[in-house]
Amino acid sequence: MAYPSKLLNDGEHVVVHTRTHPKALLMALLVLVVTLALAVFVQTLGTGGTADVLHWVAWIVAGLVIVWFVVKPVVAWLTTTYTFTNRRFIKRAGLIAKEGRTIPLNRISGVDFEIGIIDRLFGCGTLVVSDASEQGRVEIHDIPRVEQVQLQVAEELHRLSTGRQDDGT
Repeated sequence: MAYPSKLLNDGEHVVVHTRTHPKALLMALLVLVVTLALAVFVQTLGTGGTADVLHWVAWIVAGLVIVWFVVKPVVAWLTTTYTFTNRRFIKRAGLIAKEGRTIPLNRISGVDFEIGIIDRLFGCGTLVVSDASEQGRVEIHDIPRVEQVQLQVAEELHRLSTGRQDDGT
């Protein structure tokens, strides 16, 4: 999972590139299992004209539920990335209609993390990027190895504030 180099400026390199932890897909997995179980259960109810219509309705409803509550979150997960370069923070999302947010590193005033009990079990947490804009902060939930990401970004912020040059190696 590499960030496309065509989207980087001259002299810019990726420090951290990630997406949310697969834990974010647990609800979609649960919905998939329950929906399929219910559709199969309805399929076992009787035979004949009315039962056949009920079977079709059950599978159509199951298909709609799966598309909305399973496929949509999985596609969102696959197409949303968070990248810190030596110059900026970039959030990109979307498959067909894309959206993005960029914050220059020199505008970031702090990078913190929060790890809850469940997050600790999965090895992820929330990264909180504070900047000088009116929006104030960006919370990025379910980031894998959030402590290491925070350390890498903090080191890059320190490097920027002290004026040390990074040759990208």
